Amino acid sequence: MNSKIEKLIKQFARLPRLGSRAAGRITLALLQDKTGRAENLANALLDAVHTIRPCPICGVLTDVDAGACEFCRDPSRANGQLCIVRDLSDVWTLEKSAVFHGRYHILGGLLSGVAGTMPDDLNITGLAQRIRDENITEIIFALPNTVEGKTTQHYVISTIDSGIAPRFSELASGVPLGGDLDYLDDGTLSLAFGGRKEL
Repeated sequence: MNSKIEKLIKQFARLPRLGSRAAGRITLALLQDKTGRAENLANALLDAVHTIRPCPICGVLTDVDAGACEFCRDPSRANGQLCIVRDLSDVWTLEKSAVFHGRYHILGGLLSGVAGTMPDDLNITGLAQRIRDENITEIIFALPNTVEGKTTQHYVISTIDSGIAPRFSELASGVPLGGDLDYLDDGTLSLAFGGRKEL
């Protein structure tokens, strides 16, 4: 096989949830397409790489020219609720289901001794100050129902001064043990969010 094609397949195969077989199909489809789809994809990807950055406040990806993301700029979302999630895909899942209308805080991962993810690797440092600045009254943990998710949740709570501590809650029933948000249907996610329990 052509080395350039092999290299492209390997790059696609590194993406989450894409194996080498799917990567091969994508590569061939793009290379054999006569409509310019591959070039359009390459240009769009390059543009995104150069212009998209994490929001300095919450970590949601946004245009560098915009400064803060759409969620942090939207005054209607300043309702005192802050939802703590692992990554951007969780934000997209919650937005798609329309069960949450406050603001987000992306940690960028979960604490894990196995993976070597330590507190300094996560977006936690400015969280306590953000709670003060935005008058947060409730922090909702929407982390995976795993050992790593619970460990991270407890650690985050421990970093917040009890003097400013808002109400802490987590998603209720409906999130299976070991489950991720993006595997839940909208109905289950709505029930889990609506029936969240105080910590």
